Amino acid sequence: MSITITSILLSIIYVAILRWAWRLLNWVWFKPKKLERCLRQQGFAGKPCRLLFGDWKQNTAMLQEARTKPIGLSDALLPRVMPFLHQLVQDYGKNSFMWVGPKPRVNIMNLDQIREVFIKINEYQKPTHPLLKPLACGLASHEGDKWAKHRKIINPAFHQEKLKLMIPAFYQSCSDMINKWEKLVSMKEGPSELDVWPYLQSLTCDAISRTAFGSNYEEGKRIFDLLKELTDLTIQAIIKAIIIPGYRFLPIPSNRRLKAIDKEIQASLKALINKREKAIKAGADTKNDLLDLLLESNFKEIQEHGNSKCVGMSSQDVIDECKIFYFAGQETTSVLLTWTMILLAQYPDWQARAREEVVQAFGNKKPDFDGLNHLKVVTMILYEVLRLYPPVILLNRDVHEEIKLGNLLLPAGVQISLPTILLHQDHELWGDDATEFKPERFAEGVSKATKSQLAFLPFGWGPRICIGQNFALIEAKMALAMILQNYSFELSPSYAHAPRTIVTLQPQHGAPMILRRLH
Repeated sequence: MSITITSILLSIIYVAILRWAWRLLNWVWFKPKKLERCLRQQGFAGKPCRLLFGDWKQNTAMLQEARTKPIGLSDALLPRVMPFLHQLVQDYGKNSFMWVGPKPRVNIMNLDQIREVFIKINEYQKPTHPLLKPLACGLASHEGDKWAKHRKIINPAFHQEKLKLMIPAFYQSCSDMINKWEKLVSMKEGPSELDVWPYLQSLTCDAISRTAFGSNYEEGKRIFDLLKELTDLTIQAIIKAIIIPGYRFLPIPSNRRLKAIDKEIQASLKALINKREKAIKAGADTKNDLLDLLLESNFKEIQEHGNSKCVGMSSQDVIDECKIFYFAGQETTSVLLTWTMILLAQYPDWQARAREEVVQAFGNKKPDFDGLNHLKVVTMILYEVLRLYPPVILLNRDVHEEIKLGNLLLPAGVQISLPTILLHQDHELWGDDATEFKPERFAEGVSKATKSQLAFLPFGWGPRICIGQNFALIEAKMALAMILQNYSFELSPSYAHAPRTIVTLQPQHGAPMILRRLH
């Protein structure tokens, strides 16, 4: 009898091992090979599937090599920021694919197909990774009905009339930065050298703290420091997880630290939100910051449709939205301002034109909302910077079910990539001067510059276009206007042009400038 039970148990274990082995082989080999055949039959080209790691090792090695040396100011960015993608397109053309582990990632460069991807948001969803959850949370990561509900609740906080109320906060943050520069520059005779990158990061941190939570950067600094550490650890963990399956479950110090950081950020934000909710319920005056506007909109939604779990946002939802306010609201604007200063330092004629427009509009007075919205030259410059140095250089989407995209039939399991940086510098779309800094191409607006094509995507497009784009642009205009009012600037001889991507496109060695006070 015992022998029979033992035999049955061994048989069950044997079958379980076989099933597990089959699923593993299917995941790392049979399914990828099937997807590869399907893609090649439709005219896509790329390297053959390689067991488990795909193109990751070569991609990582090329990226590490590219980051060891800076490039010339006029050199193409793609060979440095995404050398593997650059080589892939060189070797196989625009209709190419690469392997992210056992998953093929297909480049989509056809503008009609890109439009369809952006419109069909339920069919083409943002990739999910368990390790990204603490960072890619809130509206940025939700899908379906939850995304629609959150977008509806959050939208009112970003209307133009609400942004107008945030101008004093933007001004105060910019003024504080200018005052810091003033003290540093006044210590020396003549022009002074300063790395503006950390100051612009502090500026946007301070601005998002004031506009989102009514506090300044110093009060919110702990959360920002934690978010920066969380970002660095998350990126390292994702890279290791590709090589070591189950890496995130290992009880190692870095994984424990990830959890501890997220827990501390959540606790800080929860305390802040609870305090604000009590104040609103007690009838206290609203602060007109993003948190108040979000909570008010949420309360209104609950009152209109009943206080049930399906209506409005939970406390955790609000915490997640605050985290994405902090992270996305700071990161994208700081890099936009940094690349703008670097390019205007390279092109003093455009710097002079922008300054002339700012002085004509405001003199030495405080910039106002209506005046900022009418800065044509400054807007042209910001658009051209976003074209050449988009904060996010590619957008990925997952295909969960077989779907037809134009003349393509995409099988479930592939990932599609919309390479923003390739589109933005495509000679067929922008002309022979596609890689040159020419703000005049936007003199008659984006539609005219793109010939009404979907070729300019710094904030995405369609229903999921970045909700904070107007927020970012008005903040950037305020900062740039005040910098131009007070300083002229040129690149320091110590500047090394080294764009690299860590979530956003950043200057690897900072942005040292020679600043000259204008009065």
